[in-house]
Amino acid sequence: MKTASITEHLIYKTDKPAISVMLESDHSKEIRILMRKGQLMKEHKAPNAIVVSLFDGKIDFGVHGETRKLKKGDLIALEANVPHDLYCTEDAIILLSLSKNDSVDRVNKIVD
Repeated sequence: MKTASITEHLIYKTDKPAISVMLESDHSKEIRILMRKGQLMKEHKAPNAIVVSLFDGKIDFGVHGETRKLKKGDLIALEANVPHDLYCTEDAIILLSLSKNDSVDRVNKIVD
């Protein structure tokens, strides 16, 4: 059994989103993304399906030329290879669920 807290030990970065691996199982990787208001994750896509869960704050989630305004408690699932971007409109705590086959390095490169 593994445990972690999505809302404890929060260390935001001022220049870019902060990314950390919270849990890794046989099937998935759970990644916490901390974003400050005004930060952006430029358009990118994942090689496998993903789930984005917003634990706090607000983000504009762009997909298929449409912007969805996500708030605390919202979830969104995307199939593989769907281009999307995130813009933070209120400091946010995000949980990104990735396939075990996906790379955390890929996510880090998006914010660099």
